[in-house]
Amino acid sequence: MKLVLAAATGATGRLVLDRARSSGHEVTALVRSPGKLPDAVPYARIDFNSPDAGALAGAMGGADAVVSALGATGKADAGVAATGTLALIAAMREAGVRRLVVLSAAPIGTVATAVRPDKPRHDPGDGLVLRLLTPVVKRALAEHYADLAAMEDAVLDSGLEWTVVRPPRLTDGPAKGAWRTAVGANPRNGWTISRADLAAAMLAAAADPASAGKILGVAY
Repeated sequence: MKLVLAAATGATGRLVLDRARSSGHEVTALVRSPGKLPDAVPYARIDFNSPDAGALAGAMGGADAVVSALGATGKADAGVAATGTLALIAAMREAGVRRLVVLSAAPIGTVATAVRPDKPRHDPGDGLVLRLLTPVVKRALAEHYADLAAMEDAVLDSGLEWTVVRPPRLTDGPAKGAWRTAVGANPRNGWTISRADLAAAMLAAAADPASAGKILGVAY
């Protein structure tokens, strides 16, 4: 596939990039700091806090799919997931690219928004311990999760062939090559997944037409 990868130098994005290239995919990276990319990776310099619409649209030419690992890494990036994803969606429409895979987070299915105010209090895949812990985590990461929830709203209402991937706590462990997937929920008592396997799950979703229009919970 010919992929466009947003946030290709982030903790997860760089693993998506490495796996995509080693699997034979052609990748154009959308990054703020091209100097962090491996040699010979085509790129467009994009600051997703204030994205250049023309540069984004130009990077989309001929792409089969867009994969986004956008997410705030600090207060300076607050809101970047929603802002950047809205810009990606507009660029995709202009370029005629239909397939979009985005990275979210396991608790977002219970984060209400103005667009979707009636989300459940608990995810059906969460056991008792996760039901007790999730509210604590949501309070600590309220701004980050509000950004991801707004991003999901934009994706779900985009009219594109989208897939949202929601992992739980991410680790830097090695790839196991196997994970559980649940549609529209978190895998039962799924506590963690490595970034390496998350990268593989996102690429697998991008290549699978059956995952379009679905929210996929992924975890060990």
